[in-house]
Amino acid sequence: MGVVVSSGLLGMLLGLTAGTGFLLAFAFAPPFRRVRLVDRLAPYVHDTPAPSRLLGTATQPGLLSAARRVFGPVLVDGARLVDRVLGGRAWVRRRLDALGEETSVEDLRVEQLVWGGLGLLGGVLVAGVGSVLAGTVNVLSVALVCVAGLVGGVLGRDWWLTQQVQRREELLLAEFPVIAELLALAVTAGESPTAAIARVVRLSGGELAGELDAALGRARAGVPLVEALQQLADRTSLEALARFVDGLVVAVERGTPLAEVLRAQAADVREAGKRRLLEAGGRKEIAMMVPVVFLVLPVTVVFALFPGLISIVSLAQ
Repeated sequence: MGVVVSSGLLGMLLGLTAGTGFLLAFAFAPPFRRVRLVDRLAPYVHDTPAPSRLLGTATQPGLLSAARRVFGPVLVDGARLVDRVLGGRAWVRRRLDALGEETSVEDLRVEQLVWGGLGLLGGVLVAGVGSVLAGTVNVLSVALVCVAGLVGGVLGRDWWLTQQVQRREELLLAEFPVIAELLALAVTAGESPTAAIARVVRLSGGELAGELDAALGRARAGVPLVEALQQLADRTSLEALARFVDGLVVAVERGTPLAEVLRAQAADVREAGKRRLLEAGGRKEIAMMVPVVFLVLPVTVVFALFPGLISIVSLAQ
């Protein structure tokens, strides 16, 4: 009976795969595929030969690029559907800017679709193994597991983006006191704020130094330094970093003293870091009580009461 059920399940999966393939081939066939304006104009505007790949930046082969090459049109349509269902493009764009990457919202939607496909594949595997072990196929359970895998993969990529932003903000806060004090030292030595930023960026590394270096790069490209620094403040949700950038902007525009302000900001961030450590220690202390109360204490009680219980039982017999 088990062999018959497993063969039926295998036939169902093969039929589903074949049907999906025929449906995709039919939906994206040239007579039914919508021609975009970009595709119509491409032969007339792309008349110059493509530049050499040696002149461009090297791209690392990854899951996203491979999936785009194989399932390009399907991924684009799926990304549009995910964007319409989830929405929140402004919030996603803000988190991508805070992450400091050049990834667009469309790229993130494609990654969410890829994660959803992997979750769907995991759900199909789990449902198939469960059906084989149970000896029967519950269509509702299989559908729920597959949908849960798909939704979990799509939402999991969004959750991972939030975790990446939080870790980067923690790095920025950890690097901020050192960068602020180095800037204060350079300004105290007589350098202008712009020269002090350039010196600190040249001598240090990290996320915050990279952000300041990017701001200087935009300033060298023609953007006013004040505007470049303000873009840095707009991309982050850290209040300490926003105050730091505001102090730099005021010093660049009006020539106000900057060293004491930077030292005070560095001291405030260090105090905030100490408070966060104390709060994290308090949470860990509460979490450490869970194994003590639910594991160690019951075992101790059992060891204390078990000999007496055995004596009572033996006397009763």
